[in-house]
This record gives sequence, structure tokens and C-alpha cells, in this order.
Amino acid sequence: MDINALLGKGSEFEGKLTFEGTVRIDGRFTGEIFSDGHLVVGDGAQVQAEIRVANVTVYGTINGNIHASESVELHAPASLRGNITSPALHIDKGVFFEGACQMSSRSGAGAPAPAPQAPPPKPSVRESQPLPSPASRSKISGLFQGDAPGRAPDLKHKF
Repeated sequence: MDINALLGKGSEFEGKLTFEGTVRIDGRFTGEIFSDGHLVVGDGAQVQAEIRVANVTVYGTINGNIHASESVELHAPASLRGNITSPALHIDKGVFFEGACQMSSRSGAGAPAPAPQAPPPKPSVRESQPLPSPASRSKISGLFQGDAPGRAPDLKHKF
């Protein structure tokens, strides 16, 4: 992996970072990060940011939300306090993660998930409902009582 830029250990930066390719942060960063590329947060790095990238690999500490259009990888000893939105997520044993995760498709990363469709409406009382045949009533013995001809069965509840 070719690294286009590096914020080394002992370095601090505050602001908005946009980049192409791959950027590695090993120091401190505060602000916003936007890219269609790959962000690497190295062991010992401290990032406090809203992150929107294609891919992110984390070994250090992040406080903030991650929106990745392709993947998020959290490798020990990573620590993340924030929410993740990504179609692919990998978390190693030993990683600290406090937040929520929303999996989304690659094409719609960062877009809200489609609303669940409402169940079909229940039939109204006026609609015709098939009545169980006398044979099927005998199969569910104990539920109906009073099968006398011309009389509607009484419903007996059992819980």
C-alpha cells in the first residue's frame, strides 16, 4: 500500500482533511476527514473527527463517527467511541468499540436504509371470511364448544 501522506507520531493537526489515495495518521488529529480513499489510523494515534471515507483501518483511538462506503477494519488495540455506517466491518478480538453499527449496501453507504414496508392491511369485518369445516373443528378439539346444529360454537379460551 502506497501512502500519499503521513501525520507522524508527535504531530498534531486540527481542521478538515481531504485526500486521494491512502493517508496514515500516527499523531493527533481533530476535525473532519473526507475521501474516496483509504485512511489508516496507526497504533498510538488519537483522532477526534467525523470520518467519511471509502476504507478505514484502525489500530489507534477514534472518537467520532465513521461513514465508510466500502469497509471498516478495527484491529487490536484499537478503540472507537462512535457509530459506524459501512457495508463491511471487521473487528478483531481485543478491540474496544462503543457505539452503534449500521450495515448498508456499497452503493448506498451513508444513505438511510429503506423504510420497512407496512404489513398488508387486515381484512375488514365486512369482508367474507371462510368458516372452518366441521371436520377441521374436530381437529382443534377443546377450542369450540356446543357444536349443535344451527347454533354457533362458543369460543373457549385456553392459555
